[in-house]
Amino acid sequence: MEMMADLRSMGADALIALPSVVVIGGQSAGKSSLVEAVSGINVPRDSGTCTRCPMECNMSSHATSWSCTITLRIGFDSNGLDLQKPTNVRFGPTITDRSEFEVWLRRAQAAILNPNVPSSTFHTKTIEELKNIKNTLKFSRNVVCVSIEDPDATDLSFYDLPGLIQNEEAEMVALVKGLAEHYIEKKNTIILTTIPMSDDMENQQSMSLARAADPNGKRTIGILTKSDMLSTGAINQRHKWVEIIEGRSQEHTLRHGFYCVRLPDDAERAQRLSRAESQRRAAEYFDTTSPWKDVIDRRRFGIPGFVSDISQLLIQLIEDALPCLREDVDTLLAKCTKDFDELPPPLENDPQIEVLERVNAFCDDFKSFVTGNHEDKRLAQRNRALYAIFKRDIRGTAPDFRPFNEPEGCIPLDDTEGNMTLTERDPGVKAMGIYDIRKVIQEAIGWELPNNVPYQAKANLITQFTKLWVAPSERCLAGVNNVLDQVIDTLVSTHFGRFKVLEEYFGNLIRIQVNICKARAQDAVKTALDLETVPHYTQNTHYLQTLREKWLAHYKTVRSRPSLYRIGSKSPEVPEALDDECNDLSSKGISFFGSVTPSASPAKSKPSTSVVKPETPEAKALRALAEAGYAGLRISDLARLLPPDSFEEELVVMADVRAYYHVAYKRIIDHIPFTIEHALHHALAKHLSQSLLTSLLTDAASGSNFSERMKELVSEDASIAQKRLMLSTRKERLLNIRRRLMTFGNTNSI
Repeated sequence: MEMMADLRSMGADALIALPSVVVIGGQSAGKSSLVEAVSGINVPRDSGTCTRCPMECNMSSHATSWSCTITLRIGFDSNGLDLQKPTNVRFGPTITDRSEFEVWLRRAQAAILNPNVPSSTFHTKTIEELKNIKNTLKFSRNVVCVSIEDPDATDLSFYDLPGLIQNEEAEMVALVKGLAEHYIEKKNTIILTTIPMSDDMENQQSMSLARAADPNGKRTIGILTKSDMLSTGAINQRHKWVEIIEGRSQEHTLRHGFYCVRLPDDAERAQRLSRAESQRRAAEYFDTTSPWKDVIDRRRFGIPGFVSDISQLLIQLIEDALPCLREDVDTLLAKCTKDFDELPPPLENDPQIEVLERVNAFCDDFKSFVTGNHEDKRLAQRNRALYAIFKRDIRGTAPDFRPFNEPEGCIPLDDTEGNMTLTERDPGVKAMGIYDIRKVIQEAIGWELPNNVPYQAKANLITQFTKLWVAPSERCLAGVNNVLDQVIDTLVSTHFGRFKVLEEYFGNLIRIQVNICKARAQDAVKTALDLETVPHYTQNTHYLQTLREKWLAHYKTVRSRPSLYRIGSKSPEVPEALDDECNDLSSKGISFFGSVTPSASPAKSKPSTSVVKPETPEAKALRALAEAGYAGLRISDLARLLPPDSFEEELVVMADVRAYYHVAYKRIIDHIPFTIEHALHHALAKHLSQSLLTSLLTDAASGSNFSERMKELVSEDASIAQKRLMLSTRKERLLNIRRRLMTFGNTNSI
C-alpha cells in the first residue's frame, strides 16, 4: 500500500493504470457513512453535496497510536488541464486528535476549490467561516490525500469521489459523472458502488456507470447500505436482497459479490461511538434480524469482513499487476526518450556563427538543387517534365496547311511521310486550304511586280503560329515558379525552421529575392518570344531549304491525288520505293522534331513460295528514267514532272512557311527553357547569398546591439522549449516510478 501511495505522489496514476479502489454512489446512498466506518474518521456532512473533490485515503496499521497527515496533490490547473508535473503540498500539521480531522478536511477541500489563494490561508478557518466562503470552483479534479496511521485499522487504500448528483446545473452533473467515469474506467480499478436497500437497484446511477465500465462485473463490488430502513412488512423485498447477497440472483451477478453493512444513524453518530462499538452493534443487528441472520456466509455482513476482503483483493491485484506496470513504464520511458532525442538540442554555438552557418548551408543546398547535384532531384525532374509539356504544346501550334479546295473534308498533313497525326493541336490553329492561302496572298499585295508573292503574306502566316507561343510559355513559367516555391519552402523550413523568428525573417528576405527573379524571368521570356516576331530569320539555311523542298514535293504529290486524303477514305499508303529512295532526311538521322527516325529492319529472305509484290507505278517510272539516262532520281523528284499547277504560288508559300515553322520550333523549345533556367534559378542561386548577408548586416547595423539582434533571431521557439521541458520532466517522473517499482521487486514487500 505504501508503494502505491508513493507512486501516486509521483503522479504515476496519470501515466499508468495503478491498482486502486474507488468508492462511488449517489447522494443519500450512505457513501459518506461507509467511508467513516471503513476509515474511522468523520467526514463533512452538509445538506447537498459536501464532497467536491476526490479524497485519497491511505490506511496503515503499522503504528502504536492514531495520527493523520493531509497533503494536497495538485495535478490540474484551475481550468482542469493537466500540469506537466503534479505537486504535493503538505497541508497543516500532523493530526493526533480524531475530533480535529473533520475541520482540517474541510480546510483542505476549500484550499483545493480556491487554487489562486495560498493554501496556508485556510489553516485557521473555522467551520462556519468555511461554509460562508464563496469558492472559485464548484468541483475540482485535484486530490486531498489523507494518510492515516491506526493500529486498529486494516491496511487499505481507496478513493472517495464526490457523490453523483441530479439536482444541480447540467454542467456540474456532467462534471461529477465524468470524474467518476474517469476513475472507474481503468482496468486495474476495483469499483465499490454503494447501493441503498431502500431503493431498487435499477434506479442506482452508480450501478449503471459500473456496468458501463465493467460489463462482466469482474471488478465491481456492491455495498448494500440502509438494510435497517426496510420495513418488517417488505418481505418480498428482503428476500430479493438475500438472493443478491447469496449470489443466487440471475439479474445481479458480480464476480466478487455484494456485501451488506449497517452504518451508524445520526443519533449514534452524535454519541461518537468507537469503531469497535459500532461494529458490535452492526453484528448484533445482522445476527438477530431476519432474514439476514439466516444467510450462511457471515463475512457478507458488516464492515470487518468487507474491509478485510477488499484489502486482500487489492494486495493481490497489486502483486498481479506489477509485471505489467513495469512493462508499461519501460514502454513509456522508451517513447519519452525517443521523443526527447528527436528534439533539436539547445543552442550551443555563438548566435552570430549559428545564423551565418544556416544562411550558407541554405544557399549551398539551393545551388545543388539548381545544378542537379543534390540528392533530392525534384527541381530538375519536375522542370524537365514541364519543359516536355511545353515542347508538346509548341508542336501543337504547327500550321495546318491542306493543299485542297475544301480542306475541312481532308485529313491533316502533320509530316511529309504521313506517319504522324497530332493528338493535341492548339485551339488557335485553323485548317487552311489552297484558297485560304490565296486570300492571304491577295490581301498582302502592294506594289510588287507581277509574279512576285508578297513577303508580307508569309510573314502574316508565320505570325499566326508564333503568337500562339505566348500562352504555353506563360504556363510553363508558372509551373516552374510553383516548383521553385515548393523547393524554397522546404529548404527554408529545413534550415531555419528550428527558430521561428529566424525562419520568418529569412523566409521573407528569400521570397523577396525569388519574386525579383521571377519578374526578371518573365521579362526574359517575353524578350525571347519577341525575338521570334521580327525579323523572321535563320542561318540554318540548309535545313530550311531541305525542308522547303520536302514539303513542296509532298504538297504537290497529295494535291495530285486528293481522293486518297479525304476524311473517311482509306489512309494513303506510302510507296515502297519511298523507304529506299525518297526518305533522304530520315536516312541521315534528321528528324523534324528532334528524334532520330529508326531504320527499318532488313527484310528476311522468304521461301520461293512467297508472293512477290507487283512493281508500283512510281518504281516503274524511276526505272524507265534511269534507263533513259536520268539516274539517281527519287519519288519526290517525280512531282517536278507534274504539269504546272494553277496554285503553284500558294503551294510554295505553304512549303516556305511550314519549313520556317520547323526551324523556329526547334529554336524556341530550347530557348525558353534555357531562358527560364538562367534568368530564374541560376540568377537566384548566384546572388542569393550576397543579398541575404547584405540585408542581414544592414538590418543589424540599424539597431543598437548587433549581438542582441543575433540572439533574437535564434531564440528558440517557445513550443519546442516547452516540449523539451515537458519531456524532461516526464522522463524524470518515469525514472523515479521505475526505480520505485524495481525497489519493490527487490524487497518483495508492500
